[in-house]
Amino acid sequence: MSDRPASARKAFSTAFLAPVALALALAPHSAVAQASNPAQDKPVEPYTLHMEVDRVLLSATVLDRHNTPVSGLQQNNFLIREDDRPQPIKDFSHDDIPVTVGILVDNSGSMGNNRADVISAAISFARSSNPLDQIFVINFNDHVTFALPPETPFTDRIDKLRQALATIHSIGMTSLYDAIAAGLEHLNLGSSDKKVLILISDGDDNASTHTLAQVTALARKSSAILYAIGIFDPGDPDQKPGILTHLARETGGEAFFPASSREIQPICEGIARDIRSQYTLTYLPTSAVEDGSFHTIKVTATSPTRGRLSVRTRTGYTVPAANPAHPAQP
Repeated sequence: MSDRPASARKAFSTAFLAPVALALALAPHSAVAQASNPAQDKPVEPYTLHMEVDRVLLSATVLDRHNTPVSGLQQNNFLIREDDRPQPIKDFSHDDIPVTVGILVDNSGSMGNNRADVISAAISFARSSNPLDQIFVINFNDHVTFALPPETPFTDRIDKLRQALATIHSIGMTSLYDAIAAGLEHLNLGSSDKKVLILISDGDDNASTHTLAQVTALARKSSAILYAIGIFDPGDPDQKPGILTHLARETGGEAFFPASSREIQPICEGIARDIRSQYTLTYLPTSAVEDGSFHTIKVTATSPTRGRLSVRTRTGYTVPAANPAHPAQP
């Protein structure tokens, strides 16, 4: 495996202008990315994106009544409703495609005892994932830090990932919202359409400049699915599992609350399997006016031989306002 060069991190300004990809995104009618030659180490030109809203793509996990993933469904098993209006499905697939993944690790002082288990779990996630995935690591405490070297925005190499995770030194407070905002932005530099964030934390935010409302708005405009793992001490007054559940539900992901850090590894392996087994659905929205409005999405699946099925996907998306005179700053 080899690292995949991408544009410099200073090109983040495009990150929240347009949602692009499979988790639920408004896919660009035309997108132009200037990427480096993998054989060269010289700096590359900034990533640029030109977007025209014309379709919505969803990643959907289907579960049976025993909460077991369901495979083998066809397009006619699904129904999509946007703002309670049925939407004809344009494209359908059930392929294991590469994704761009950010692993966000709480690096605050209270996480010290969990460090070894978190590192092992993250490595297990990478080993269980598609070998072509692009992965990056963010450590956060009072500050947000990218763990890979500046010249390596992503990696698909286990040794590089292990080195990045080894930089965790638990100290300080928790800037959880800032880490999510940085992760959402960095995902847009990846070449994979499907975007995922995995958040591992043991407490509430107490150091961010971003608010929960701001991060929720950013998530609704992005393409990312967020999976959250909360390692909470039952007696910790700062624990707020509802926040992690809220962010995961908004993006079509899932929140987990293991009893101990030893349970993180099987959870991460399960997340990898979930990502690789999702269905991809595409439709042409009938009401996606570029006015900054939020559009709700409901996906259902039925099969006469599978019993009652549930579908996990995004709750909706926000269409960026067309050419705002003064774009809002997060």
